[in-house]
Formats: sequence, structure tokens, C-alpha cells
Amino acid sequence: MIASSYTKYNNELRLSHEKSADMNRLFSSKSKVLLFLLFVIFYIPLFGFEERGKPGSQENPYLVPKAASAIKIDGELDEEAWVHARVLELNYEISPRENVTPPVRTEVLFTYDRSNFYIGFLCYDPDPSQIRAHLSDRDAFGNDDWVAVEIDTYNDSRRAFTLFSTPMGVQADGISNAAGIKDYNWDMIYDSAGKIFDWGYGIEIAVPLSSLRFQRTKDAQIWGINAVRGYPRSVRYQIWAQPYDRGNTCRVCQYLRIEGFEDVSPGRNIEINPTLTALRTDERDAFPEGGFTNRDSTAEAGLTARWGITPNLILSGTANPDFSQVEADAAQLDINQPFALFYPEKRPFFTEGLDFFKTPLNVIYTRTLRDPRWGGKLSGKEGAGALGAYLVEDRTTNLIFPGSQFSRSTSLEHSNTSAVFRYGGDIWNNSNIGVLFTNRAGGGDFNRVFGADGRLRFSQSDEIVFQFLGSRTKYGEAIVEDFDQPDGEFGDEALMGTYIHKTRHLQLEFGYLDIGPDFRADLGFMPRVGYRQFHALSNYEWRPKTSSWWSRFRLKNYAQYQTSSEGTVLDKSLTNSFSFEGISQTSLTIANTLSRQHYNGVEFDLIQFIVSGGIIPSGNLGFNILTTFGDSIDYANTRKGKTVLLAPSFLWNIGPHLRLNLSHLYEKMNVSDDWLYRANISQASIVYFFNAKMFIRTILQYYDYKYNVSNYLTPVEPKSTQFFTQLLFSYKINPRTVLFLGYSDNQFGGQDYGITRKDYTFFVKIGYAWVI
Repeated sequence: MIASSYTKYNNELRLSHEKSADMNRLFSSKSKVLLFLLFVIFYIPLFGFEERGKPGSQENPYLVPKAASAIKIDGELDEEAWVHARVLELNYEISPRENVTPPVRTEVLFTYDRSNFYIGFLCYDPDPSQIRAHLSDRDAFGNDDWVAVEIDTYNDSRRAFTLFSTPMGVQADGISNAAGIKDYNWDMIYDSAGKIFDWGYGIEIAVPLSSLRFQRTKDAQIWGINAVRGYPRSVRYQIWAQPYDRGNTCRVCQYLRIEGFEDVSPGRNIEINPTLTALRTDERDAFPEGGFTNRDSTAEAGLTARWGITPNLILSGTANPDFSQVEADAAQLDINQPFALFYPEKRPFFTEGLDFFKTPLNVIYTRTLRDPRWGGKLSGKEGAGALGAYLVEDRTTNLIFPGSQFSRSTSLEHSNTSAVFRYGGDIWNNSNIGVLFTNRAGGGDFNRVFGADGRLRFSQSDEIVFQFLGSRTKYGEAIVEDFDQPDGEFGDEALMGTYIHKTRHLQLEFGYLDIGPDFRADLGFMPRVGYRQFHALSNYEWRPKTSSWWSRFRLKNYAQYQTSSEGTVLDKSLTNSFSFEGISQTSLTIANTLSRQHYNGVEFDLIQFIVSGGIIPSGNLGFNILTTFGDSIDYANTRKGKTVLLAPSFLWNIGPHLRLNLSHLYEKMNVSDDWLYRANISQASIVYFFNAKMFIRTILQYYDYKYNVSNYLTPVEPKSTQFFTQLLFSYKINPRTVLFLGYSDNQFGGQDYGITRKDYTFFVKIGYAWVI
């Protein structure tokens, strides 16, 4: 199917759930740590915090003038408005070298009118024939040349809107947190265009003010701004308008400041997005012999609407929504995996405002919501407060049952109502604290999670991240019996705290995690409970001061110590790794792990090695390979074995329009001097781009698993194969004005029959974004 079905997690293991023998002791232990964290939160501020300097300071921001003429977004930058725009030069190469004169010249220009914020780039190049420019899908321009602007509209150094464009006009966007980590699932409607000249290339970007959230005032505003150029050649350069301090954990704090935007209006900030979705799925009656009959044939209209209650607070609602995704999930190996696999969220309703729902522990994971009937969401930021809340009715209830050494899952055909509330507040020195509450109820079951979290920055180099959670849960009789869950209402706590110290070359991290055995987060992704973990990390990095054959060396060490909640040691391990980056964008990482693991009552001493590397010799070719080998655990039979894994991948841009991606994964495990299983997973993606908005794509995924029946202690099938195909035509005027036409099918094979088509689906979706 085009709409990928919810992945069924590995149910190979069927072990008994171990309940805590002493809940009072657990609660007491966590409460002591919580009291210590509360002491840190409220006591340390009495001593004050170190304030950070801000280039392009608040006192002298760069003035941005109003546009002197209309601007056509075509990459030419030939209008009068650009002549009078504010011009800044990108004078600092911040990677791979630090704050030195860059190899190329770049100018960025800023202006605005009542409707749009305009950004122009003049990217000069000594050899324009080497500019890397290919057509691609949104958010997927790979190793091409690019420019970006990062906009901190609140001027509070907490988060920033990030907008990219390539010389071909391909867009990418995301939201950056204070550390500069980007969430690319977020989408904004904006206009961009690029054009290549004999001196380099130009790019124009028009950002609708109605798409931004900013301070509510008619006076002049001050925004944080960062302009970036990506210049990939033999090495991958990154060029900024201001120097970058790697020892500062806050990237957004280092932005320049611009002033202007008097009397601008975000408009009514209303967006109405009607959709029409139709699909037909046919499936064999009695696989593999039966004929095809119609299993599902639907045509549904849906509506999603967004309203800016204020310039900063957005209310979204959806009725009969289309929550399908039109991209197949990346193939993942699910043999010998004791815990559920994670898949990223791609559905637009949930990705909008996603950063307002993020917490240190993953207690909000929207892919647990499989088939929503309706939903509503409120998100935004007013002053120092950020709010995220949603209410969704789902036709299907997906559950993960976690444990300390395995997880299981199920899907129940009864509806549920899910509610999430998240509120965060900005406090001194670029720190923040927040609270959350989640509730899911339906079919006589419920799960509630509540807690607090925060990020406390004591200086440019030091911070603490923490979270404390509690849960209350009740499952029906069938779940209690079938999945060995506690009877009646039960609950537990989860606690984490991490200290991070970062300087120009060195990063140190120390952390503690404690998740009780009866803790559940049914609206999140926490497939492991009933354990405590201490970890320590050190990461030292070298960068060249002058142009060189190498770009970076890194030495990383990671140690962890895990016990069950009852005190049984689960894992003691030490990982050491060395990595290198050099010319032709070559990379190499060598790592080894020494560990002692306890699983199902047996202790294992393991030695494992990892070697990975890659090369991007030109803008058209790229190759990577991952290799792991050494000791491992046969989880199905509780034995020690040896595993070899090879995972090569290859990218080939065949001109500006055609792209080929190939990847393969091979894993073999030996136990008792004989092979246990062999797994092969191949994936191919072939895409032809007509322009920056339209493409046709084929995805092929092939799984081939073989099992040595005589080496298993429990019965298994000797062979299984699966072949998935997907053909998609995509036309995107913007992220929500789209046309998708698609076909997909699933084929399966086993020991007694060859690979046979089980089902096939035709799919069409039309969406339109009407912005008022």
C-alpha cells in the first residue's frame, strides 16, 4: 500500500514480564534524585548565571530597509529593491576550519514589505562548472550546493526557523533548537528560486510574514539571523556571516541581529487545506492460492484548517483527515531484535509544531496514532511560554508492552481518544523548564503520563538536562492474560538527568536513567522499562588551521552500566571509536565495544567491532559502507554467537533529472559452529525529476531470510521472502498543495511456495492549501 501500514514489531520472544518486588524502594530512590534536581533548579539561580555575548548586539543591530520595488522570485536579483537592501558578507569559514577567510565570496541581502521577508544570495564561484546542482524532492537535496537562512523571530535564542534553497530552487526547511539541532519534519510555505550564471549563482527567497510567528508589536522589531552557505567540493565547507564558537552549547545565541519590520502584519493567518483521497486494495482470499477480491475501496474528502488565534498561537483542526504517508519506510532488519523498531513521523498534521511536544524522553510518539477519525491541535509561543496540545480520536489502538530485555506489541480494533498537553517556559540564561500530561482511553483501557523536565544552562559550556515522569495504567482482562500485564490499575516513575560540558575541542557527558518496571507511555516510544543506567561520554575533536588533506579527526569513548530495577547487572560496556574526514569527502570510523551482558539469566562476554566509511568524489556519485562483526547474543535461544553485517549504499545522479539510490544489508549469525540465519535486504529507489515540484519515483524492497532449522531450539520456518514495490507520481506546488498518484503491491514467499503477490493498491490524493 502507498500508505505504509503500521509496522508489526518483532514478537519472536515470549518471556515472562518481571514485576518489581519493592515499589516503595524504587519510589524512594527516584524521589531523592528528583529532590536534588529541584534543589538545583531553584537554588543555583540565586548565585546568578553567566550571560552570553551576542554578535550583532542588541544595541547595534543591522537595519533592514523596506523594499523599494516589487520583487519577482526568479534568482536574478535585478530589481531596484535589491540595490537598496541591507548587504552582509559571509566572511567566516566555520567548517572544516574555524573562523578563517572562506575559499569563496558570498553576499546576503535583506529587505521586506508588508507581506514578505526577502532574502537574496549572491554566491560567487571561481569555477561555476563545479557547482553541484540537481533536481530533487523537498528536504532531500543531498550533497548539492545550498544556502540557508535561520530566523529567530522572537530574539530569545531558543529556536529558529531554518529555510534552505539550492541553485535549482529545491527547498528544505526545519526548526532549530538552541543547540542548532534541526527537525526537518516541519514544513513552511515559502517561495524560492535559483539561477546559475558565469560568475556563480543567485538565489531569492520570499518568506510570507503570515507563515512566521513573531512578536506582537507595530514598532520596529529585532530578530536573530544567521545566513549560511554550503560549498561542497573536495571537502564540505560551511560559511557564515559571523564567527562560530564551538565551545558554546547555544548556537542560536551567536546569531547576528537585524532590526526593522515596522508595522508589519502577519495577516489573518488562516489556512484551509481540503483533501480528497481515494484508494482501492485487492487481496487474495486464501493466500497463496486464492483469487483477488476487493478488500478496501474508499473515496473520502477531508479538511484541515489552521487559524492564527494570535500571531504566535496556532489552532489546527481536522475532520476525516488523510493521515497517510506516501513514502515507504526505510527497510530495517527485524531478525534477532528484542525491542520494537523506531520509524519517524512524516504525516503533516503531526509534524506541524512538532518541536513544542519534544521532551528528553520520547513520551510523545505520534505514529502510535494509526487511523485517526478527527483531531485538534493548539501550539505556539507567547512571551516566555510555549504551548503544545492535541486531542485525537483514533479508530485503532496500538500498544507496545515494554520490558527490561524485550518488548512485544499488538493492535486492537477498538477506538481510543488521545490527549496531550505540553507547556514550557523560558527562564534565565537560555534555560527552560516544562510540564506535560498525556492521556489515552478507550475500550476500558487507559494510560496517563505526567511529569516535568528542563534544560538548565549554567554557562556557555555547561548544562543539565533532566526529566521526571509518572504513569498510571489499566488494561482489560484479555491484555492482562495474553501479554502478562499487571492486573488492575498500576503505575511507576521514570527519571533521567544528564550533565553536558562542551568546549572548543572537548565534550564530556555524564548521565543517569531510571525507568520503573511498571512505567508505561502508550502515546510515546519507550520500548524498554525496568532498568537503571549510568553513562559517561568523552569526545575530543581536532580540526585543521590551514587547508589540508584532512578535515577532522575525532576520538570518542562511551561507557555504560545498566542494572535491572531489582539490581541485576544487565550490561557493562565500553566503546572506543576513532573517525577521520578528508579530501574527496572521504570518511572512516573504526570502533570496538567490550561488554558483559546479562540476558534471560545467562551472562555473556562480548567483543564487537565496527568499521564504516564513505566517499563522495563528485556531485554525481556517493558510496558508503558499514561493517560490523564479532560476538552477539542469539535472543531466540539465549546463546552466544558471532555475527557479520555488511551494509553498502550507492548514490548516482545521472544528470540533473535522474537519481538512483541502491542499498543492501547482509547479516549472518553463527551459533555452535554452524550458521543460524542469513538475512538479505535490498532496496532501490529510482526517481526522475521533471522540475523542482514534480517527479515520478519507483521504490523496490526485497527481503530474503533463511533459517537453519536444525540449529534452532524451537521450531521456525526455514525460509521467508518479501518483495514490496511502489510507483508514485508527485506534484507539489508547496508542502500542502499536492497531487499524488500511486500504485503498490506486496509479494511473499515461503518454503512451500514461491514469491506470490498477496495484495495491490491504487492510490490518489489531491490537497490544496488555501491561505487567507
